[in-house]
Amino acid sequence: MKSHVKALVVGGGAIGTSIAYHLARAGWDDVMLLERDELTSGSTWHAAGLLPLFNMSYATTHIHKYSVEFYKSLEAETGLNAGFSIVGNLRMAQTDARMDEYMLYASTAETAEVPYEWMTPAQIKERWPLVRTEDLKGAIYHPTDGYINPADVTMAMAKGARQRGVLIERKWQVDGYEWTGSDWRVTVTKMVERGGNLVPSEEQQVITAEHVVTATGNHAQRTARLLGIKMPAIPVEHQFIVTEPDPELVAYRQNGGEEHPVLRDADAKWYVREERGGWILGPYERNAPARFAYGVPDSFRADLFPLDLERIEEEYMSMIHRIPSSETVGLKDDFNGPICYTPDGNPLIGPAPGLRNMWLAEGFSFGITAAGGTGHYLAQLMVEGEAEIDMASLDPKRYGSWMTTDYAVAKNEEAYEHVYILHHPDEEREAARPLRTSPAYDRQKAAGAQFGQVNGWERPNYYAPEGFDDHAARSFRRGGWWQHAVDEAKAIREGVGLIDATAFTKHLLKGPGATAFLDWFTCNKLPKVGRINLTYALTTAGTTRTEYTIVRLAEDEYYLVSAGAWTAYDSDFLMKAIEDKIPEFGWISCHDVTTQWGVFAIAGPKSRDVLNSLIRDADPATALSNKRFPWLSCREIELGMCPVRAIRVAYTGELGWELHHPIEMQNYLWDQLRTAGEPHGLKLVGARAQNWLRQEKSYRAFGTELGRDATPLEADLPRFVDLSKDFHGKQAMADTGIRAKCVTLLIDGPADADPWGREALYDGDTKVGRLTSGGYSVAFGKSIGMGYVSPDLATPGTKLKVRMFDQLWDATITEDSPYDPRNETIRKDA
Repeated sequence: MKSHVKALVVGGGAIGTSIAYHLARAGWDDVMLLERDELTSGSTWHAAGLLPLFNMSYATTHIHKYSVEFYKSLEAETGLNAGFSIVGNLRMAQTDARMDEYMLYASTAETAEVPYEWMTPAQIKERWPLVRTEDLKGAIYHPTDGYINPADVTMAMAKGARQRGVLIERKWQVDGYEWTGSDWRVTVTKMVERGGNLVPSEEQQVITAEHVVTATGNHAQRTARLLGIKMPAIPVEHQFIVTEPDPELVAYRQNGGEEHPVLRDADAKWYVREERGGWILGPYERNAPARFAYGVPDSFRADLFPLDLERIEEEYMSMIHRIPSSETVGLKDDFNGPICYTPDGNPLIGPAPGLRNMWLAEGFSFGITAAGGTGHYLAQLMVEGEAEIDMASLDPKRYGSWMTTDYAVAKNEEAYEHVYILHHPDEEREAARPLRTSPAYDRQKAAGAQFGQVNGWERPNYYAPEGFDDHAARSFRRGGWWQHAVDEAKAIREGVGLIDATAFTKHLLKGPGATAFLDWFTCNKLPKVGRINLTYALTTAGTTRTEYTIVRLAEDEYYLVSAGAWTAYDSDFLMKAIEDKIPEFGWISCHDVTTQWGVFAIAGPKSRDVLNSLIRDADPATALSNKRFPWLSCREIELGMCPVRAIRVAYTGELGWELHHPIEMQNYLWDQLRTAGEPHGLKLVGARAQNWLRQEKSYRAFGTELGRDATPLEADLPRFVDLSKDFHGKQAMADTGIRAKCVTLLIDGPADADPWGREALYDGDTKVGRLTSGGYSVAFGKSIGMGYVSPDLATPGTKLKVRMFDQLWDATITEDSPYDPRNETIRKDA
C-alpha cells in the first residue's frame, strides 16, 4: 500500500469508485481508494439500480443526466457490461395536479437537454396492455432512462479507475484524520474476518494525502465524528420486494411485447420494474424509520433489516390495482436495507466545513443515479477549482452548526416519505418546525403569518386570515396564497409594509488588515465610512461565490450582510480566506453575528412618515432627510428606546430602510413600528411579495441569478465591478467573457399561473436560455421573470417565448429595473 498519495478516496461503493475514476481521468495520477469491506458492500449491493432522470433541482438533473450518458460508455472502455437496460421511465399521473408537476419538471428538463415525451392513458395501454390506465390523467416518459446492475456498474468504474492508475485497497478502515497544515495524515487499520464479523486487526498504517474524499455512505456519522464536524446524512429503511414470475407478463413478452419501462405511480408512492418475468416493487411509504443515527454497528455488514409488510400494504395493494396480473403472483424475495438521506433529499457534495482539502460525497438517496455525475463534477471542483454547473445547492455547508441529530432524523424521514408526494414549488415541509425563531415569531403568528423555513429560521412567507390552510393553498399555479401576496406587494408600492429579514447572514469584520483584505476579497469599490456598497466575492473561476452588502462602520471596521440561506456557506469561505491573507494584510477579526441582530425592513412611500414618529433626535424633522441620511448610507439612530443600525436600502426598490437592532429588543421595536404604522395603513409583508418586488427592480438574488456558474459581468452587473483594482478572481472573470447574460422579462402567461424560475426560454423553436426567478408583477399586472439568454438576444424589446404547462407563452425582455429605472422613488427626499 502506498504511504503518500495526492488524493485518497474513502469508500468503495458506486460513489467512491466513480470519484476515483474521474479524478484519474481529470489528470491526477496518484489516487488511491480504500474500502473497509468489499466493493459494493454498502447500500450499493441492495440498490434497485434505477436511473431516474426526474428531479426538480437544476444541478441534480445535470448530475443524473451525466451518469446515464457515462454508464453507456463504460463497456467500450472497460470490457465489462454494467447491465444497462434502456427501457425508459414512465411516470404516471392520477391527478391534474400531478400533471402540472410533470409539466413544471419538463421545462426544467429542457434546460438540461433531458429528452421526454407525453403519453395519454390510451397510448400507455396500447404499448403496455398489462397496465391499468382508466384512472390516469397521463404520463411523462423518458425514453433514455432505465435501470442498471449496481454491482456491475461499480465494478466497471473500479476497473476503469485501475486502468487509469488508481490503486484500490480493500479491508482497510479509516480510524483517524489529522491535518498537518499542508496534507492529511490518515490512520488506517487492516480489517479481518473473525466469526463472520469484520473486525480491526493490530495492523495499522498512516497514509499521507494532499486531498481526502469521503464517500462512506451509511457510515457518514462515524466519518463526521472522526472529522469533528456535523453532517445530516443518516440512513432510512427502504424496502422493496421481488415477485415470482407473472404468467401474464411472461406470455406478453414471449408474444413479442416490449419490456415495460420503469413504472412510477407517484400518487401511489411506488416504482415497479420487470425482473426475470416478475416484478420489483419499491414503495416510499409513510413511517419508514431512520437508522444508525449515531453510527453503523460493527456487526452490520451487507445485512438487511426485517421486512415490515404491514407498513407497505397500501403500496402493495395499489401495485395490484395498477398491474392486475400481479395479484396472484407470490413473493420471491424481499429487501429492507439502509439508504442514506439528508433533510432535503439531495446529497452533500463539496468541501467539508472548516477543513482544508477535505471533500464530502455523502447522503445519497439515489446513489446509483448520481454516482457518475458526482464523480465528474466533484473532480472538476477539486482539479479545476469550480465545476461547470453551480454546485452550491448541494454544498455540505447548507446546514449550519445549529443542525442536530434529532433534526436530521426527523427531516430525513420526512424526505423519504416525500419522494413521491407532490413537490409543489411553494411547499413548506412541517417536520422539525418551528426550530429557529426570532423573538417576534409569536406576534407574527398571531397576526396570520404563514411561515417558511430558511436555514432553519422561521420566516413569514405571507400573512393570511385566521383559519387559513397553507397546505391546501399550495399549487403549481397561483395558489390560495397568491392574492395575499398581491395585496402585500401593492401595499409597499403604494403605502408602507414591514418585512422580517432577521435571517440575513451578518458578519462583523475589523482590524488593521480588514480594509486591504476586503479590497482584495470583493470586486467593487469599498464604501466610505457611514456608507454602504453592494459587492461580490468571486470564485477562483471568476464566477460569483457570495453577494455582500458592506456597511463601513469605521476605517477598519465593516458590517457584512449576505443571504440568510447561506450562513455557514458564507462564513466558511470568509474565514478561510482571512486565514490565508492575514500574513499579507495584517490581523483581521471576524465574527458571525447573525443571531445577535434582528432585522426589519420597512419600505414604501409612507415609510419615512412611520419612522418620523418614532425617531429620537435633536432635529427629528431632518433626521431621515436626504441631506442627513442619504440613499446607500448607514446611521446609528434611536427608535423610541431601541438603538438601531439603520441602512437606507430596500430590496423592494421603494423608499425604505433596513432596521438592524439588538435581537433582545425585537419585540419592543415590532410593537412600536406596528403602533406607529397604524395611522399610515402599515401592512405586514412576507418573503413572496418581496421576491416579486425585487424582480421588478431586476435585483439579482444569490442562488438564482447569482451563482458559481456565472460571473458578475454575465449577471450584467458591471456597475458593481471595479476593474481599476486587483481582486480575487478578476483575471478568470475577464478570461471567461460573456457566455450568457442575465435579463428581466415581462411575460404574457396563462391567466392562472406565473413562472417559478425553472422554465426554458425559446427564440422560435430554438432554446436560448432559462429562467432563474419568476413571479407576478403588481406594477405591470402580468407575470415577470429573470433569467439568462445568449448575449445576442439580451436587448430590451427582444421577443421570446417561455415554456409553461407545455405551451410557449410570449415574453419580452425589458430594460433593467423596469419599475422606476431611474430610482426616483427610492431616493425620494423628505
